[in-house]
Amino acid sequence: MNDKRHILVTGGAGFIGSMLTAELLRAGNRVTVLDKLIFGGESLLAYMSHPDFYFARADVTEMRAIHNSLRRDWPQPDATVHLAAIVGFPACQAIGKQAAWRYNVDATRQVFEQSTDLGVSRFVFASTYSNYGLSQNGQAVTENSPLNPQSLYAETKIASEEYLLDQKDASCAPLIFRLATLYGISPRTRFDLIVNQFVLDAYTKRELIIYQRGYSRSFVHVQDVVRGILLGLAAPEEKIRGQVFNLGIDDGNYTKDEIVGLVIKRLPETVVRYKDLTFGGDMRDIRVSFEKIQRELGFHARLNVDDGVREVVHALRSGLIRNPTDEHYRNAQFIVQ
Repeated sequence: MNDKRHILVTGGAGFIGSMLTAELLRAGNRVTVLDKLIFGGESLLAYMSHPDFYFARADVTEMRAIHNSLRRDWPQPDATVHLAAIVGFPACQAIGKQAAWRYNVDATRQVFEQSTDLGVSRFVFASTYSNYGLSQNGQAVTENSPLNPQSLYAETKIASEEYLLDQKDASCAPLIFRLATLYGISPRTRFDLIVNQFVLDAYTKRELIIYQRGYSRSFVHVQDVVRGILLGLAAPEEKIRGQVFNLGIDDGNYTKDEIVGLVIKRLPETVVRYKDLTFGGDMRDIRVSFEKIQRELGFHARLNVDDGVREVVHALRSGLIRNPTDEHYRNAQFIVQ
């Protein structure tokens, strides 16, 4: 029994974490999830009776949150996947810089330091390709491209990355994934992501209002992100220690018009309206290279945006998600208590 790996997942009730938990359990790991449950914990209910699953409600900004939450009859974690954060620029702007810094930067330090104290050997951190800001001359950005944050959210992620990269020689090996824009269905689905929101609006309103029409972004299915994280947990340490990987696929670079086209293919009665909008937010217009993660970790995605659109349409039409407009499915409509 003791040969099982024990993986600690912070933010494990969230969009990525709830699906990651399922896949870790399926692979035969012990999984401890820490989550403050800002959006509730229904996404974890299916795992509660699993003998290798343990949940603790905890705020990772607190000094000894991890030490105080682990099961005493289990071995210490072998790896930490740190997903807990205030995710997205609207959510960060809503709570302000001081709170965003505490939850996204200070918490990363706390979790890493506690992981190191516990003898954890690997620390996987979820960052964002928002850190690049805008592409230079239309070229695809790589992990070595300059960072140009356009939002408070990206600023907090860059600060966390800088801290972790300074710890690359620590006993706990840091690994950073800069995630493309996610889409798809998970146990805790979000409808404040471009693809999912476009499908929801087209399905419920028969209308799409598009801002920043010509802007390009990079997209990846949540299931493929989970697969990338699993590869990062399994790879030899010398391949991942102190490394940054863009996590997505080259075929995932789309303009908003192209995303709209995929939505209309499934929901052809949709009316599309375009509006100009300038605001101080996450003004990404970017193409991303994912050559490094393909070369170094052997990552290849299984799903594309068309798959994701079909999946979300089916979840709505079949009634699997009964109240998709509920604030539970959006990150920006909450108060940090």
